[in-house]
Amino acid sequence: MESNAVLLESKSSPINLLNEMHQLRLLGHLCDVTVSVEYQGVRAEFVAHKAVLAATSKFFKEMFLNEKSMDGPRTNVFLNEVQVADFASFLEFVYTAKVEVEEDRVQRMLEIAEKLKCLDLSETCFQLKKQMLESVLLELQNFSESQNSEEESASQPSILLETKATAVAEGDQADYPLDLPDSPVGRPSDRVALEMPAAKSKEKM
Repeated sequence: MESNAVLLESKSSPINLLNEMHQLRLLGHLCDVTVSVEYQGVRAEFVAHKAVLAATSKFFKEMFLNEKSMDGPRTNVFLNEVQVADFASFLEFVYTAKVEVEEDRVQRMLEIAEKLKCLDLSETCFQLKKQMLESVLLELQNFSESQNSEEESASQPSILLETKATAVAEGDQADYPLDLPDSPVGRPSDRVALEMPAAKSKEKM
């Protein structure tokens, strides 16, 4: 009688493997490749493992698979036009799946990822740039909304003043009517007409 197959899977094994390879690289153990990086006169050398670089970068994979002979126990690779700090961050990413960089270096990390054909780093940079753009757009939207609310609050007192002025003007018209047809004294022309005969009678006397 055959027994059912069961799956043995470790969630921590990939992380442990990366951590162990990272420690081996930092200590220089079992490293079989030296990468020399030079940019604008600044040069540095990094030791690493071919298997890790080949598994994370198609650039290195093609190079190592096509090499005909090894230069002794360790292969030497020369990279130009790559900044030392950027390649150090690249190595940290491929060995740990994470790296902390300044915001203004994200674009440079994307460029080195494309140069070395590292798909994981490219996707990570794209996602981070997208989040940064969304954050900037959200800040602009909040700023615009706050400006609009300030303009609306500033315009409300003037509207209230205009309303009060209109109400006062209407009240004045109600207290002092301009046209009083029933009262002859109310019209200026009638008052002038009444005062004229009185003046003439005083002249005669």
